[in-house]
Amino acid sequence: MEHRSGPLLTLPLLEHLRACRERGDPACTASFDLGRTMDSVVVDADGWAWHGRRYAWPGRIRERTIYHHDGHGFVPAARYSGSLIKLVPTSWGAPTFEIDGIKMLPTAQVSPFEDARRKVALVGVHGKHVLDTCGGLGYFAACCLEAGAARIRSFEKNADVLWLRTLNPWSPDADDAAHGGRLELEHADVAVAIGALADASFDAILHDPPRFGIAGELYSQAFYDELARVIRRGGKLFHYTGMPNRLTSGRDLPREVARRLGESGFRAEPALDGVLAVRMR
Repeated sequence: MEHRSGPLLTLPLLEHLRACRERGDPACTASFDLGRTMDSVVVDADGWAWHGRRYAWPGRIRERTIYHHDGHGFVPAARYSGSLIKLVPTSWGAPTFEIDGIKMLPTAQVSPFEDARRKVALVGVHGKHVLDTCGGLGYFAACCLEAGAARIRSFEKNADVLWLRTLNPWSPDADDAAHGGRLELEHADVAVAIGALADASFDAILHDPPRFGIAGELYSQAFYDELARVIRRGGKLFHYTGMPNRLTSGRDLPREVARRLGESGFRAEPALDGVLAVRMR
């Protein structure tokens, strides 16, 4: 899917543009790609001009929503195909996304992009072949490219999430020539597709599944056995778990995951908000 290059709008950005208009400033500096770059934009009573095109002032827009221009006007970066999936702004620039109101990436203490960078550093990807099981917005893949991974094979099951990636400037474009073909993104369910991957074909794995209640198969012993099969001996795996229900039920999901990974041949222990494991046998 081709990445789009049109402007993205949020409530703080619109308020900034309106303040420029109220002050009578002929131009102001703003970012229309969620903080990736800054541009000079001309504002007036009717709207603003950006990259040679005119945009009219929109009507009411909401907080916690990112808007893209569909050729007629600004509309939410969201789709509903059984679940409401939307791109959500953060104070860090890089957005998160939600499925039915459930936030998919951490944002409270750190940028979701920087969070991905820390986890990629844990497994060490320079010059290596990496399996990215649940691609999401592609932040793991972007950080692997940045860190010099030789090849990243990424799977994403949800077509609407892949569509969000085409709008998100922080998501890597697998077809970008600058990446040299190192990123292969597939629209597929990794729980099924992993069966066709060759033994010991990856040096590192990044596993960031949806929560257990949504995708329990991605926490199963059978799936962990498959992860063990496709990673070489000595290869590292980071598995995001979060801490669901820990306060209410006392459940320690990272410890449960570490135990199951141990049964699949990994040495595993809790790390950050998940589990870091090494393939031992």
